[in-house]
Formats: sequence, C-alpha cells, structure tokens
Amino acid sequence: MFGTYKENDVKILLTDISGKVKPLGTKEREERIQTGVHYSEMLPIEYEPSAAYMQIYQDALLRYSKMTAKAVAVVAEQIWQQKGKNVVLVSLARAGTSIGVLIKRYIAFRYHVEIPHYTISILRGRGIDHNAMAYILSKHMAEDIQFVDGWTGKGAIQNELNQAMKQYPNVDAGLAVLSDPAHIASKYGTHEDFLIASSCLNATVSGLLSRTFYRKDIIGENEFHGAIFYRNLMEQDVTYEFIHAVEQYFAIEETDNTPMADVSKTAKQEIEKICADFDIHDIHLVKPSIGETTRVLLRRVPWKILVHRLDDEEHLGQIYQLAKEKGVPIIEYPLENYKACGLIQKIADN
Repeated sequence: MFGTYKENDVKILLTDISGKVKPLGTKEREERIQTGVHYSEMLPIEYEPSAAYMQIYQDALLRYSKMTAKAVAVVAEQIWQQKGKNVVLVSLARAGTSIGVLIKRYIAFRYHVEIPHYTISILRGRGIDHNAMAYILSKHMAEDIQFVDGWTGKGAIQNELNQAMKQYPNVDAGLAVLSDPAHIASKYGTHEDFLIASSCLNATVSGLLSRTFYRKDIIGENEFHGAIFYRNLMEQDVTYEFIHAVEQYFAIEETDNTPMADVSKTAKQEIEKICADFDIHDIHLVKPSIGETTRVLLRRVPWKILVHRLDDEEHLGQIYQLAKEKGVPIIEYPLENYKACGLIQKIADN
C-alpha cells in the first residue's frame, strides 16, 4: 500500500514509481501528446490550488455532499440488487477510487457487509492493467466484479472497458458511476451533470496519488501500472475530508434510492455539434462534463470553456475561478446534457 487511503477502504493495485519520473509542465506535455506521445507515458506537474480556489472547493463540498451521497446510495443499491454480498468493487484510478470507497462504505452502512474494493489503472488507447485483472481474478469470481468510476464524459473509458473485457468474457464491462450525462453507464446515480467535489482537485483528494502511468522502461512486465505518491503534499491532503463530508448523509438518503431526473438529447450528437461549430477535427480535444472541464483546466492547455449559462456560479464556480487564473475565455453555449465543456488548444499538427 502507498498513498493515504486506508487499507480497509481499498487495495491499491498500482506500482509506486515515486522518484522515477519527472513531471512535465503543462505546455510541454500537451505538445508531446499532440505529436503522438501517449499521455500515460508522462505525468503533469500537480496544480497547487490558490486560496481563492480552495475556498470554492470548500463551498462545493458543502453544497454538493448531500447530492453526492444520494447518487452513491442510488448506484450502490443498483449494484447490491444485481450482484449481492459477493460483489467485488474495482474502481478505476484515480477519479473512481474515492467513489469506490464511498460505495463500499454505503454498503457496509446499509447492509452490514464488508465487500472487497480494489483500484486499478485503465488507459485510453492502452487498455486495462492485465496484471491487476489477473490478481483480482485469482481471488474472486469474474461474475462478481463491478467496475466503478466517478462520472462519464464522452464515454471513452467505457469504450476502453468494452474492448478490454473481450479478453474476460465473464466480467461485466458495465460501469457504475455517480453522474452519467453521456447516458452510457449501466448503473448510475443520475444522468445530471452535477459537481462531485472530488473532481475539483487532483492528488490531494485522491490519496495523494498521481494519475496512472505506463512506460515499459519503468514498469516491468509483471508489475502493475504505476503512480507517484506525493508525500510532500501530506499537509494538503483532503481525501478523507471529502469522504466524511459525503458519508454523513447516508442515513438521510437511506430510504430514498430512486434515480434522479433524466434528460433526453443524446450526448454523441451534442459533441458532434460542438466539433462542427468550433471547427474541431479531433474529438479528443473536446472534454464535456463538469468533471472533465475541470480536468482540462487543471492539467491540459485549454482553448475555450463552454458553459450552459454564464451566470451559473452555483454549479461552475471552480471552473470560473480556474479559467480566470489561467486567462481562458468562457463562452455561453446551448449545452443540454452537460453544464460545461472544455476545449483543448490545438498546439501541433498530428
């Protein structure tokens, strides 16, 4: 175990590569990504939030913890009804890890059963960590596995899971997420694009772990995908502040586990329209949803930010603050499935 998650909350199937990889600045990393270097072969320098941004995070935590708890309850009940007490949660590091912890804690609270929870790496264009899958399948039945993530953007990770699970025909590729504006998860708390406070920060709300990493000169043939443990950020770690803020509402949501309001327009059509309207030829430069837009601002080179309403400070405060700090224009655009969408600056011809 490494990182600051507790061992009884999650077993981290990642290799500690601390000190082996030098994180790169945002512009250098973006240039490399857009000229063909895979994002998993590099790590970004962690964004150090300003005091103003942390205030917005704290406000988001207060505003959305109850809604997050309801989404946890809804999706946990769906998992329980389908898989029962033998379920094995496999969260996708790193955004899914804290969500997996919350689902595990909700099931313990509601049904008094301690279920196993692992977190593993999956990389768009590279697939799932097969060594981690082999480890899990050596201890559990394939039919009991339930993949967990935080939210859906375009559905790229779901597509990656679908491909990866062709090698594991008895494992259900369906994702369980809290927010599913893309309408592609098999289990979800809501289709609404709402702010999950953990999406506002990076390592400091994710057990001080980096995003996952894979490069053959550093990761051995029989090793799990890698991650860095940012021990230097111990004083800024708010991982359990987030988890405790949400789980305090479990008792309130215990008897109200119906999915939240639905929406009708397809996410795929919306993304295609954005590409057409802004003359974008690479769909990977379009990152819809509050969570993905925040990520674009935290660790990519943003071009523009689209929002469904310019005056939506309540839902988009952290996006406005980051855009202000980085000098990124915000444009009102008639989004339907999403409240925000980040557009990445095209730096080089691929």
